[in-house]
Amino acid sequence: MDDTGSDAPAAGRDELVAALLAAAGSGDAAANDRLFALLYDELRQCAHRQLRSLSSRTLSTTALVHETYLKLISARTLDVQDRRHFMALAARAMRQVLVDNARRAGAGKRGGDALLVTLDERVPDAVNEALEVLALDRALSTLEAVDPRAARVVQLHFFGGLAFPAIAELEGLNERTIKRDWQAAKMLLAAEMGAGG
Repeated sequence: MDDTGSDAPAAGRDELVAALLAAAGSGDAAANDRLFALLYDELRQCAHRQLRSLSSRTLSTTALVHETYLKLISARTLDVQDRRHFMALAARAMRQVLVDNARRAGAGKRGGDALLVTLDERVPDAVNEALEVLALDRALSTLEAVDPRAARVVQLHFFGGLAFPAIAELEGLNERTIKRDWQAAKMLLAAEMGAGG
């Protein structure tokens, strides 16, 4: 249901997305292109949130969306059930793009692996931004080993920009459980990144 109170266009759009996902899953490159065009604004919003939350100066929203799309279609076929699942994959791909970009930005920089930063620091310097993304990626990898569901919640919410109700629907859980996972994940990530209590 959208804010206009009319969910008919959204339902039709979801049906079109489902059809395009099925075609893309069968290897139809034109369906990939149409799917990207249809979800472009949603992907841009997701990318914009990511770059804003990271105070990014190294990638533009458009560049992040396009690199994400290239990463998604490089798999040749998309095995995706619905729009939310696609956006979850896009969130993972955005994380990979940001991490790859951060590694390039931080390559050869003095003290690259030694510095840990918190999620709350917002340093506009490209090297410190790269360190922040890499520290978050390492912390998320650790979280994935300890609590895979909580790590998915972080990825969907932080990288994918999905709201808790959408994540709950995607995970087949209630929203309260997702919020508990988010709170637990934030504490674990803060501890892992050296922010502590």
